[in-house]
Amino acid sequence: MRFLFVHQNFPGQYLHIVRYLQEAGHGIRFVTQRRDREVEGVPTLEYVPLPVSTGVQPYLVDLEMNMMNGMAVARLCQGLKQDGFDPDIVVGHTGWGELMFVKDVWPNVPCLGYFEFFYRYVGSDLDFDPEFPSVADDAMRIRMKNATNLLSLDAADWGHTPTRWQRDQYPAEFHPRISVIHEGVDTDAVKPDPTATLWLGNGVTLSRNEQVLTYSARNLEPYRGFHIFMRALPGVLDRCPKARVVIVGGHGVSYGRAPPRHKTWREHMLAEVGDRLDMSRVHFVGWLPYAQYQAVLQVSSAHVYFTYPFVLSWGLLEAMASECMVIASRTPPIEEVMDGSSNGWLVDFFDIAGWTDAICEALESQAATQSIRQAARRFVIDQFDLSRVCLPAHLALIHRLAGIDPVPRSRQRRAQATRAALAGAS
Repeated sequence: MRFLFVHQNFPGQYLHIVRYLQEAGHGIRFVTQRRDREVEGVPTLEYVPLPVSTGVQPYLVDLEMNMMNGMAVARLCQGLKQDGFDPDIVVGHTGWGELMFVKDVWPNVPCLGYFEFFYRYVGSDLDFDPEFPSVADDAMRIRMKNATNLLSLDAADWGHTPTRWQRDQYPAEFHPRISVIHEGVDTDAVKPDPTATLWLGNGVTLSRNEQVLTYSARNLEPYRGFHIFMRALPGVLDRCPKARVVIVGGHGVSYGRAPPRHKTWREHMLAEVGDRLDMSRVHFVGWLPYAQYQAVLQVSSAHVYFTYPFVLSWGLLEAMASECMVIASRTPPIEEVMDGSSNGWLVDFFDIAGWTDAICEALESQAATQSIRQAARRFVIDQFDLSRVCLPAHLALIHRLAGIDPVPRSRQRRAQATRAALAGAS
């Protein structure tokens, strides 16, 4: 079979899938904006979109940029078609508009889209944190931000998303066409190691014998609760004088807004609480190579994870797979994977005293939480293991969709055929 994958940030969520298909002898092409990465045996084709027009109304910038991405991908696909490459299925992320026009090149080729997040003005991330209220016209801005989502829902035959909560953010009429399949965690590689050590320099090496509080995020920012975590730290360090804190993450902004008076949220929060912290015990380590990041999780006595009602990070499941004692915010994406007792503890996102209490209890009772740690790993193995659960589910969906005879005379009939063939896939 022939597969065409599309993701501007190669390989995105598709690394393990394309490796498996390539090793199985299938023909693969991968369309991307990246030129600095490669997967052995997987040819990549780079597209370069035209720039956004000057003077565009700000709420239309994302839509025009995504349209340019989609047009560039479509032109590249036309070239593939002229060269004799007609895929059996197209698989790609919908977030940047790349799949928008693929069906105009191959109208009879099934298209499977990765639908990551549908924006909501009420009841999701935007109105969650009272410290950062929405501003005028946000409702209109958010509605326009979903334009690419809605166009892609029409352009794809089927979709998939990692969690039920993410699927449920989409309009209900699309739920039957979106399967819930997570990318998966390689639990054979992501696992506990009681002998692990973490070297921090200046003669400091941490192991499971110490009280180690860990926090990690792509970037240190409010969407991942960094402001609440920092406000809980003074109480933790006062009550646990032997504890050390390891904070993993960059200083940019992945989501939300920049701080009002400082360059980074780290600077902003240290200006607020830094004079109440023993900074000799607080270690900001930035981004780490993956092996060192694993060591952070393996030496952790208590691992803290926050999120607004937003996309669930891989990092939470990796921490659970590493048998961390996870303390997480009681928000809907997390409640899908943690019950608050048997496989980790949940605390109200904004309850600073509650965070301090829970963290200190975990740091001071490591032996008593061993069963919770083990249950967390078992849960990830059972529900999110890469090779045994998630990869087979992805491959089954792809093959099912590619196995349809996609020649109905109308889009309605094609959609009906797709739904019938994929009954039970969600």
